[in-house]
Amino acid sequence: MSQPFILVLYYSRQGATAEMAQQVARGIEKVSGISARLRTVPAISANTEQTEDDIPESGPLYCEQEDLRDCAGLVLGSPTRFGNMAAPLKYFVDQTSSLWLSGAMIDKPAAVFTSTSSMHGGQESTLLSMMLPLLHHGMVIAGLPYSESGLMSATSGGTPYGASHWAGPQNNLALDDNEAALCRALGSRVARLAVGEKV
Repeated sequence: MSQPFILVLYYSRQGATAEMAQQVARGIEKVSGISARLRTVPAISANTEQTEDDIPESGPLYCEQEDLRDCAGLVLGSPTRFGNMAAPLKYFVDQTSSLWLSGAMIDKPAAVFTSTSSMHGGQESTLLSMMLPLLHHGMVIAGLPYSESGLMSATSGGTPYGASHWAGPQNNLALDDNEAALCRALGSRVARLAVGEKV
């Protein structure tokens, strides 16, 4: 039997959300007995159709419904689009009705992360928008507790709703040490919940 995994599913346009996903995966991998599986989703057209090949040229594979069905937990990430998750990620999530009907995601731990180009660009509302379908799937949402000292010292990203990052107006600001640590903490928390460790 294969080792259980936490699915880190994200969409990234400029690379910041992908960088966060890598840090979340590092946090997951710190927990014994579970691994991280990175997956992304393709861009879509204005007609809400996939615009890229079925296999990406580089980076993680595109997510399949089976990745969601078989995961022990989920960490979902998206850049902010007007205070909401990006359309490609929502398009993918909107196609998960069969998993909802079967109850495949019920009681699995889940968390969310986001990146914004402006300081007050809707980090928390985007995180909340990603939580809504997860709640409908019956997942158990895990945020970041204030025992994570980085929440009290954050100057750009980091919320109790999930990890966040301020990429700057040109999307050229790398994750700072605090943001990266909060991403890892979020991944570790979901992994510990999935394996039944006390968090």
